[in-house]
Amino acid sequence: MSSRSPRSTDQPAPAGRSFHVESLGCAKNQVDSELMIAALQKAGWSLATGPGSADVLIVNTCGFITDAKTESIETSLALKAQHPDKRVVMAGCLSERYRDVLARELPEIDAFLGNRDPAAIVELLEGRGSPAAGPVGALSPDPAEPVRAYERRHLLSFPGSAYVKIAEGCANRCTYCAIPLIRGELASRDRGEILAEIRGLRDRGIKELILIAQDLGSYGKDRAGAALVPLLSDIASLEGDFWVRLLYIHPDHFPRGLLDVVAADARFLPYFDLPFQHAAPGILRAMGRRGEPDRNLALVSEIRARLPLAAIRSTFLLGFPGETEEDFAQLLDFQDKARLDWVGAFTYSREEDTPAYSMRGKVTKAAAARRKAELETRQVPITERALDARVGTTLDVLVEEEVEGEDMSIGRGYLQAPDVDGLVVLRRRLPPGTVRRAHITRRNGFDLEAEIVPG
Repeated sequence: MSSRSPRSTDQPAPAGRSFHVESLGCAKNQVDSELMIAALQKAGWSLATGPGSADVLIVNTCGFITDAKTESIETSLALKAQHPDKRVVMAGCLSERYRDVLARELPEIDAFLGNRDPAAIVELLEGRGSPAAGPVGALSPDPAEPVRAYERRHLLSFPGSAYVKIAEGCANRCTYCAIPLIRGELASRDRGEILAEIRGLRDRGIKELILIAQDLGSYGKDRAGAALVPLLSDIASLEGDFWVRLLYIHPDHFPRGLLDVVAADARFLPYFDLPFQHAAPGILRAMGRRGEPDRNLALVSEIRARLPLAAIRSTFLLGFPGETEEDFAQLLDFQDKARLDWVGAFTYSREEDTPAYSMRGKVTKAAAARRKAELETRQVPITERALDARVGTTLDVLVEEEVEGEDMSIGRGYLQAPDVDGLVVLRRRLPPGTVRRAHITRRNGFDLEAEIVPG
């Protein structure tokens, strides 16, 4: 996900007490950025309209793969170079994992903060959390009143949409993944706290509630009496006209009761993000995943049989150690049979301290890139056919923004998750954050064009 700068209507803060946040990485990181904003505002700091008008610049970093690490470092150094008189803080995942190394190698950066307690940014900036922080102001929050997730008043999403993180960390132990090293073990949130947050967002007029975790299907495995389907049933009991979108469900942990919830309540969107990652049995086993291609294909078929309008997305990892051309051919065969609506493809990033780091059978970067490109090329007609089937239908569209200088707006329907899928282009300027019924008239690449349904 690219950086998205916060939009602010805050009044100017007292001298030395304004801040700007650059949020990098995934949606879970975005929630952490929103928590930092909430904590600082609660402590009397003011969110600036941009880096030029801020006293402190905070980069919430990503440390998942090499490219993300590079972006995080380059963004931080660029901000310092452009604003040498301002303090720059590297926060988040990269700082969590490499704080000592970064502090030694990047003397230009003024302070570092991990990801375990985003609200600790207040203590850091006010000189109470780290000797490196230095004094920045005298105000301090009441430590007896911690910032809660439901206090996120400033959201970095487009209007009408908000992420709700229901769990932190991961216990799946995929051999290529550094998330447990960065985010820790699975830690599911209290069900009552999640429901309170959802009620608050609903009452603020948020239309789309996007439930996220590293693996939604694992929610509650660390909490007695908690599980995903009962949580969704509790959400279904809430009154209100809102959507619930579910992201990232490990296919090995897909709860079949979820289909009952989605079938029974139209507010739960029939959109499923199932990161299969591969289809060759040997590669899946080496990745530490139990799934078999036939079983995963059966899951896709079961979802479509129960919910014919379902949109299904997945990701695939190319170039994992030991991946042969035969393995890749098996993945392409799976791709052809699954006919997934959306697919994301990534090449393997060798991450230290993960089991895959020392695995034999290294695949060259060139071979991995070629396989990724071939898989993406083969996916184009599959996605186009899926979108063509939507032409002539009607669907509700959440308007995200007006197109400057044009009599049109851009939004998303249930089949499109933020940032990763296509969009719906509406031939009318409409208020962002509202939902309108639209008739799909044509496909344009991976986007759909639509006319507003009268009335």
